[in-house]
Formats: sequence, C-alpha cells, structure tokens
Amino acid sequence: MELSLRQLLVAAVAALSVAGSAMAADMSDEAIAERIKPVGSVYLEGDAPVVAAATGPRDGNTVYGTFCIACHGTGVMSAPKLGDAGDWSPRLAKGMDVLTDHAVNGFNAMPAKGSCMDCSDEEIVAAINHMIEGL
Repeated sequence: MELSLRQLLVAAVAALSVAGSAMAADMSDEAIAERIKPVGSVYLEGDAPVVAAATGPRDGNTVYGTFCIACHGTGVMSAPKLGDAGDWSPRLAKGMDVLTDHAVNGFNAMPAKGSCMDCSDEEIVAAINHMIEGL
C-alpha cells in the first residue's frame, strides 16, 4: 500500500492537533479541582447567606425601564402605553385604588407586579405614576 504525500500531511496534522491539545490541557490536581468545583453553595440551618445591602426603593422610571417597558412600551396584549391618554383613560376612570390593585395582584394578561417580584407595592405605584405622568 502506497501512501501519497497528501495522506501523510493529513495524518501528521491530525496527530499534531491531538497531541497539542492533550499537552495543552492542564492535568494537575489543582486544575482539575478548579474545573469540577461546585458552582453554588448550600446553607445549613443556622448559617446565614450573604445578603446584598438594600439600596432603597427604586423610582418609577427605573422600575418602568427595567420591568414595565417590555409590555407598556409597545402595547403588547393591549397593555396601556407610556403617556397614552387613550389607553389609560378607561383604567383611570376606575380609580387609582383599582388600578393599583390590578398592577400589584395581576389582572387579565398582566401578571402580578408585572413580573417584578422584588418590587414593593410603593415601587409599583411609582411605576404607574411614571406611566401616566402628563396625561
């Protein structure tokens, strides 16, 4: 069986590729431990997890820009759009208490708190006020 120069070159490149990647992999105990270490931690009873410091309540613009804009920016599923009096008038006619209740607890297609589960009720009200500002 006669090998051509092309077949020899392909075999040589393949062998070097495999050997090079095998030599490049760090197989030390430390490197292996680093690659297989857990990505999370488990807290046992009595241990206290690290909690981020509270930064205070977010303003309506921040809450709107982070959570509400996805639907209220474009009117997805008939969500009233930012600053659109025609969209907001029927809702405002029911009163701010009803509007707040619907925003906090969810109503029709809107999930509770607009999916901002770490928002306080006051932050939700601030977002509503931001959306209806200037109507």
